[in-house]
Amino acid sequence: MIPDPERTLADDLSDRERQVLEAVVRTYVDTAEPAGSRTVSRRHGLGVSPATVRNTMSDLEEKGYLFHPHTSAGRIPTDLAYRFFVDQVIRPTHLSDAERERIQQELEGSGNSAVERMVRRATRALSLLSFELGLAVAPRLDDAILEKLDLIQVSSEKVLLVATIRSGLVRTVYVDLPGEVPQDTLVTLAMLLNERLAGLTLRELRQSLPERLRDAVPGDDPTGEFLNIFLESGAELFDWSGGDSGHVHLGKTSVLAAQPEFTSGERLKSLIELTERRDLLASALGSREHQGGLSITIGGEHDSAMLSEFTLVTAEYRAGGLKGVIGVIGPTRMPYEKVIAIVDYTSRMVSDLLTP
Repeated sequence: MIPDPERTLADDLSDRERQVLEAVVRTYVDTAEPAGSRTVSRRHGLGVSPATVRNTMSDLEEKGYLFHPHTSAGRIPTDLAYRFFVDQVIRPTHLSDAERERIQQELEGSGNSAVERMVRRATRALSLLSFELGLAVAPRLDDAILEKLDLIQVSSEKVLLVATIRSGLVRTVYVDLPGEVPQDTLVTLAMLLNERLAGLTLRELRQSLPERLRDAVPGDDPTGEFLNIFLESGAELFDWSGGDSGHVHLGKTSVLAAQPEFTSGERLKSLIELTERRDLLASALGSREHQGGLSITIGGEHDSAMLSEFTLVTAEYRAGGLKGVIGVIGPTRMPYEKVIAIVDYTSRMVSDLLTP
């Protein structure tokens, strides 16, 4: 259930309740154990007795911010508590020099022209530094601009089409031909394709390829025979929606599986099932709005019940005019301040390295 917007602002909390709630959240995030009044009072020096803390925790439970497991005297935060913590409590956190250097090493090792490779390495870096599951979705390519095409003969009846997309993406497609193409014809064909198609988006190519190539060469020109291959199958050649476009990349699942939440067989099973539902993760990532900042969705705020025990923290990255999403997913008990700093820094680094 998505928290009521008014309650999310925690207007119904007194100053003491806010202090105790922050202390409970921080205690539970640090220990993964239900927080008792004595523990909270001792760890955070609230200046009141454990009895006062216990009464305040009881009030917070009635208001929906805490949950009281039957097997424990302590309490754990609800989704509403984490939302209060994220919206009103967290403070800007700076990464250490070692953490920034680790991220930079991971990303710069991928080179600044291979978007997919950099995204994969970024998810790995996010997993290792945050101890959550790094994930990212590659940019969707409909609005990608074709920079140039190369044709390479690989056999007597097969040519490799190499398409370079502005922003560093490269796609290769094998094209079957009725016979061997003379090298000079192949060069002429490549020049013709570049003259007519370079500078267009992939969407424009699929929609208007026949019109752009029709009457491109005289009827007696031998290049025309091979040009017809592109006229007949061009829409398929430039339809890359089934490739890495919109595909979800995941970091090291083992990092997340080591967390206390997944020590039980059922919880671990739910995690494994989640990593196998890349369509669900792709949908969750693709529907997010960032508006220049980070997007944080907690537990029951997700549309899917499969995500109800997880928090998703994401940011956009840019590759020229294209946009992708990068971030982490983990249990709602996560060190939000640290995770937010890691995701923010990584997304900015990815964008900087992908800027032409």
